[in-house]
Amino acid sequence: MEGGSGFNSVPPSNSFDKSRVLDVKPLRRLKPVFPNGPQTPPFVCASPHGPFPSQFTPFYPFCGLQGSQTSSDNQQNQTPMPMGPNPTPLRAFRSLQAAEFSGAFNGDTEPSTGGDGDGLRMSEDGYIEGQKRTGPNLRGSNSSQKKTRKNQDAGSSRRPAATKMSLPTIVVTVSQSERDDGSREVVNHVLMTFDALRRRLSQIEDAKEQTTGIIKRSDLKASNILMTSGFRTNMKKRIGAVPGVEVGDIFFFRMELCLVGLHAQSMGGIDSLVVKGDLEEEPVAVSIVSSGGYDDDAEDRDVLIYSGQGGNFGKRDKQAADQKLERGNLALERSLRRGNDVRVIRGLKDVVSPSSKVYVYDGLYKIQESWIESKSGCNIFKYKFVRMPGQPDAFAVWKSIQKWKEGFSSRVGLILPDLTSGAESTPVSLVNDIDEEKGPAYFTYFPTLKYSKSFNLAQPSFGCNCHNACQPGDSNCSCVTKNGGKFPYTTNGILVSRKPLIYECGPTCPCFPNCKNRVSQTGLKVHLEVFKTVDKGWGLRSWDPIRCGTFICEYAGEAIDKGKAKQGGEEGENDEYVFDTSRVYGSFKWNYESGLLEGESSNESNEEYKLPSDLVISAKNVGNVARFMNHSCSPNVFWQPVLYEHNSQSFLHIAFFAIRHIPPMTELTFDYGIAGSDEVEGNSALNRKKKCLCGSSNCRGYFA
Repeated sequence: MEGGSGFNSVPPSNSFDKSRVLDVKPLRRLKPVFPNGPQTPPFVCASPHGPFPSQFTPFYPFCGLQGSQTSSDNQQNQTPMPMGPNPTPLRAFRSLQAAEFSGAFNGDTEPSTGGDGDGLRMSEDGYIEGQKRTGPNLRGSNSSQKKTRKNQDAGSSRRPAATKMSLPTIVVTVSQSERDDGSREVVNHVLMTFDALRRRLSQIEDAKEQTTGIIKRSDLKASNILMTSGFRTNMKKRIGAVPGVEVGDIFFFRMELCLVGLHAQSMGGIDSLVVKGDLEEEPVAVSIVSSGGYDDDAEDRDVLIYSGQGGNFGKRDKQAADQKLERGNLALERSLRRGNDVRVIRGLKDVVSPSSKVYVYDGLYKIQESWIESKSGCNIFKYKFVRMPGQPDAFAVWKSIQKWKEGFSSRVGLILPDLTSGAESTPVSLVNDIDEEKGPAYFTYFPTLKYSKSFNLAQPSFGCNCHNACQPGDSNCSCVTKNGGKFPYTTNGILVSRKPLIYECGPTCPCFPNCKNRVSQTGLKVHLEVFKTVDKGWGLRSWDPIRCGTFICEYAGEAIDKGKAKQGGEEGENDEYVFDTSRVYGSFKWNYESGLLEGESSNESNEEYKLPSDLVISAKNVGNVARFMNHSCSPNVFWQPVLYEHNSQSFLHIAFFAIRHIPPMTELTFDYGIAGSDEVEGNSALNRKKKCLCGSSNCRGYFA
């Protein structure tokens, strides 16, 4: 490097003693080691954030915002880390100009489908590279990054040119203290910001012409934008619990674990921290990921038999070898001796998208013992993890649901296996394990909204003329045009953004029934359960994990006249199953930050609803599962108005989507809103406020 420190320059040939062998240490060592001797060039040391010596240019990640990385596990004799770990795929990010991030990847289209690692890395020209894993992935972060350059030159000539663009400069909304130590609110904020950006990037990629062999990794691009901007939390490595992350939390992308500080390795299965031992510094394990890549025994709810890293086991192109007591294996062995807590994340198959993984934080474990087993004639390390008592159930909930679905175990308190009597393609169970009540009051189950013949909300409208499936970015599709030229959903049916109004293809549109612009009309996609709560009557929850932006159900019932609802009586005062779009609802930010993407205007993420007319729905006598959703001041579900055409008339529907990732058996709730002043006037029922029992930290105490 011209003009750099003398340590990186090549000494003149006449001053270099070729007979002397230097003790060269690996660059991956956590503690720097410098050569000693009178002929050693001077070493220049600068703070990561400057000031820098003359003729020295700071490079990534020192040019970006970084939080301090001092360990905070409150254990004695622990050495603080110098800086936050950076996920493996970002290590090859030569220039902040490489931003296209789609690359030649021969694996599955869904991200994060590998075992303990994704098997991906960023190439030097900004592409995401990888291969479909036929065997276990490497556990150690160092070994997982190894990649031969065989045929690289030939492959690069076939690779399409990447679009170069600079990353935007944004205002970081995570403070320095929040980057070091998070909270529940900060963790949710970071995860929701990441997923909103990822969805928008997916939408952009979906609208582009499909190219064979190119895999869109919007998750990696979104995480890089946020990390480069310092938009992350819990950068302090620590032993034990991570602030703001709760046992049972789920993640659909490995990069989410990095962003919230739960597991810093984006590919490696073992994350470690260097602490001071009796004589010298030594690594200890702080977290592991077990997701089926290795020969783990992971069926027990409280015990995990975890395999060590390395050895090339299961790799067809490499010969198996003995695992070595180094890196992650050494950290696990030291944790066994020290007895420190280790966070365990389990990677499980996503039942909705079987090619993907869902990562479940199963809480704190301790390593109870270790031993060596022989496999393929080579030695492999085994570690027995035992779950600490007194923690909420996480993986155990998944195992129970698996048994219910397979019929090996009957659901305790089961009243009806299918409340819908076949009206839904996916059954909805009715369960009461609280008291002796046998079910809610009688109603007729109907899966969608019913309009009377004389009750039309909108002017006559016409659908699209597409004779195949509607395509993102198709300017000839009238339904796409009504949505501002953008498909409202990603290719896997995830809502991209809250919109003033979404236009879907209707029943009379000639496009295919499986058109991606009919998401709210395709029925239930997750296995729901109506259950008896302790103090809120009947509620609704899911057996399946729900990804942020997933369609859950619509609010079905009978559309009633606004005037009748105000008058009370049969359709008003005595009806607790009413949804009214004119109520005052709490505002919240769900869409992506427009400043995160270059060229995006602020009105791109408008979240204010714009309805053709107010809509009031009664689900007292006719309705679906939505009538059982309870209120919360911190809900995990939101409503979105959707309009589609039928018989040349447009009808408004109310669709519910997940605000964030929702773990199985978590109650689904939405904000009931507060009656406006025009509603309260003349209606004594609305003047009686009801006590809110949601129990959230943001509870306003009542709803009306």
